[in-house]
Amino acid sequence: MKLTPRQKRTERRSRNQTMVDMNLVSLIDVFTILIFFLLSNSGGVETLPSPKAVKLPESFAVVAPRDTLVVVVSGTEILVDGRKVSSVQDAMAGPDDLIAPLKAELDLLQTHRQVVRAETVAQNAPSNKAVTIMGDKDIPYQLLRRVMATCAKANFSDVSFAVRQRGEG
Repeated sequence: MKLTPRQKRTERRSRNQTMVDMNLVSLIDVFTILIFFLLSNSGGVETLPSPKAVKLPESFAVVAPRDTLVVVVSGTEILVDGRKVSSVQDAMAGPDDLIAPLKAELDLLQTHRQVVRAETVAQNAPSNKAVTIMGDKDIPYQLLRRVMATCAKANFSDVSFAVRQRGEG
């Protein structure tokens, strides 16, 4: 049986169209849902800034850190939210437990945060008085006590310590 050129063309087309057509609309829907899921869950991780000069002690703590004011105490300086407020030598030289530059900075930041969050006082009332101390594991206890006493005198009643989570086993 001899085929005409038109029949040959039709037969070639039908032979090449045996592939299954893929429905891309449902595939795009799945990727869109996956992207929204990943974006909505990526904001749940809270990390604290970790200067290289501070070696945190290890702990088996399982409580996630909250978003609070961070006081970093390294071997040489004291930082509040990344800004140097005092050197360790000056803090230890004071006659009492109060570190005046640290208290002044804490008071300033506390009044600034109260002004910024005035419209959402009900939601953020507990976190307004919270501070996290990131102290190097080798700092003397007397320095840590002075930092805690200064935070207490600046009306920060909820003091937390940052630690590095140690793996079990």
